[in-house]
Amino acid sequence: STIQKQRQELQLLIAELKDRDKELNDMVAVHQRQLLAWEDDRQKVLTLAERCNLLNNELNKRNEIIKSLTKRLKFLESQQNDSKTTFENTQQKFKELSQKVTDATVHCQALEEKNQSLHCSVLELSAKTGQLQAREQELLTMLKLKDEAILETTDHITEFTSKFKKLESALRAAKMEEFSLNKEKQDLKLRLKELILETNKLKDDLCEKMKENSKQQEEITHLKQENGCLRNELALIVEKAKRKDQLLQFAKSKQARTDTELSSLRQV
Repeated sequence: STIQKQRQELQLLIAELKDRDKELNDMVAVHQRQLLAWEDDRQKVLTLAERCNLLNNELNKRNEIIKSLTKRLKFLESQQNDSKTTFENTQQKFKELSQKVTDATVHCQALEEKNQSLHCSVLELSAKTGQLQAREQELLTMLKLKDEAILETTDHITEFTSKFKKLESALRAAKMEEFSLNKEKQDLKLRLKELILETNKLKDDLCEKMKENSKQQEEITHLKQENGCLRNELALIVEKAKRKDQLLQFAKSKQARTDTELSSLRQV
């Protein structure tokens, strides 16, 4: 009976040992799976670390791009301010030239009026000269008819001759003045044409400056939009990096738990 009892106890111990062996085998299988999972997690962590380095490099590159774009934006803003200053100077110069053209036009009109009055004076002097010539012919006829009144007629002829010479000299002076006025008028017309050409050239320069200014404003707007997109993309990359850091922390905590369980299993 004692042997029977010992056999039963041995059978119970063997069954219990088998159960323990099965449990150990299960624990070894679980441990193997945990080791594989840990290796997989380690590979994932290494991959994430490499990707994080790549993202950091890309972030540095994007920061450099943003810095260069900011510098270019500042340069374009300064260039725009210079263009505005040039535009204002051009407008001021255009106003001055317009005032000069107006003054030249007024002066030209005044000279034309003066020329017209001188022309009328010349016509009057010519009419008077014709009248004096007719009177001279009448006096010559009277001299031929009246020999007695020759002395008196000679005095009259001398007087009228001096007046005629004075009128001729006045006519020559008027013609010279008319010629100088015509020359001055021609010079003023040429100056007016030059001022008009310079005004048109300034208008063309003004249009080109305005076009260039509009192009620079469009480029600045485009750069601002691109800068905003890059900032948004940078924020997304930073958020992704934060999430990856969180995943890495989760993986590290999981690895720590796995190491703790492994050490406890090894102790068992």
